[in-house]
Amino acid sequence: MRVVVLGLCTAMVLLVRVADAQMPLPATRPPDGATLFKQQCAVCHTLSLSEPMRQGPPLVKVLGRPAGKVEGFHYSDGLAKADFTWDETRLDAWLANPQAVIPGVVMVYRQAKPETRAAIIAFLKEQN
Repeated sequence: MRVVVLGLCTAMVLLVRVADAQMPLPATRPPDGATLFKQQCAVCHTLSLSEPMRQGPPLVKVLGRPAGKVEGFHYSDGLAKADFTWDETRLDAWLANPQAVIPGVVMVYRQAKPETRAAIIAFLKEQN
């Protein structure tokens, strides 16, 4: 009798494994910008002008703001002399490689994944 019971259990396990193997994987969700900001940006940046400055300037209303111009923040020479306004394209290039946008800046963060940069930029756009 035990052999029959074990045989049925083994057969059921095999059926479950076959069914699991045929089930489609859940669709991957796009990265969440708020979570990505918290994980990758919030160590150095705030989203409030009223919070104490961190290693980087606050990023609230960064889109449409002149680069290197937050009052009270000490920028590197290159950023202090920058002559552009942050837009999505410039911010995407900055997040990919800040030193390529302005040589000599101190920001070392680089994000190679376009979808991650896009999610962070979309989140920052919501903060405007």
